[in-house]
Amino acid sequence: MTERRAAAALPAFFEMAAPEGWQAIDFISDLHLSEALPRTTAAWKAHLRHTPADCVVMLGDLFELWVGDEQVERAFEAGCVAAMAEAASHRELAFMVGNRDFLAGARLWREAGLRALPDPTVLDAWGQRVLLTHGDALCLADKPYQAFRAEVRTESWRQGFLARPLADRLAIAGEIRQASRTRRQFDGDSAADVDPAEAVKWMHAMGTPELVHGHTHRPGSDALAPGFKRHVLGDWDLDAGTRAEVLRLTRDGFARVAPSRAP
Repeated sequence: MTERRAAAALPAFFEMAAPEGWQAIDFISDLHLSEALPRTTAAWKAHLRHTPADCVVMLGDLFELWVGDEQVERAFEAGCVAAMAEAASHRELAFMVGNRDFLAGARLWREAGLRALPDPTVLDAWGQRVLLTHGDALCLADKPYQAFRAEVRTESWRQGFLARPLADRLAIAGEIRQASRTRRQFDGDSAADVDPAEAVKWMHAMGTPELVHGHTHRPGSDALAPGFKRHVLGDWDLDAGTRAEVLRLTRDGFARVAPSRAP
């Protein structure tokens, strides 16, 4: 019982207020961008360029791997950063890290023109209060992943890992993903879902009747409890599959739409 209470302690909540003049906010997550997904990457870039939304909020796992901001110097990542910087000159781009890209830092925010969102964040838009999180912190039943997450989110672990050469970091991350046991630890159990009671606890504490999260790759909307609804973002894969969806918030509420393309 003591362990459960410790795991369920309320986090610090950041707040983001949408300007009254905004008309729409897009939410996406779990694109896992890499050189191996050229169609997915191209669709993401096109959406950033052509969406009618005033803001695009990316809720984690934008990249397949991010092991330090030196990656902005690599060709693929540099192209992604350039696409975000161009889009950020026309609309706001906000980014919350996930379990794949939690080592993103100040250089990425600066060069890509991103607004960094702590996890969790409360969005206040047109009188609607929405709780935003990547989702992994709420998968409490996945104890191996939660232990791993707690370890790698410490400043001492972060500093130690980032002190290694970039090539070593990429190799270590690749090895973790290749081994089934450590891959599950790194990504979390694919069968795990957010803890409904904990999610409602967060929502009740912050007066947010709606929750938006990714991580679980199971898109849909459902009631966690009377008066508390969650919207799960889907992953994107237009290379091996046909998955790509945007959750859009307007004054009229939420709607799921296809990514925007060039006119």
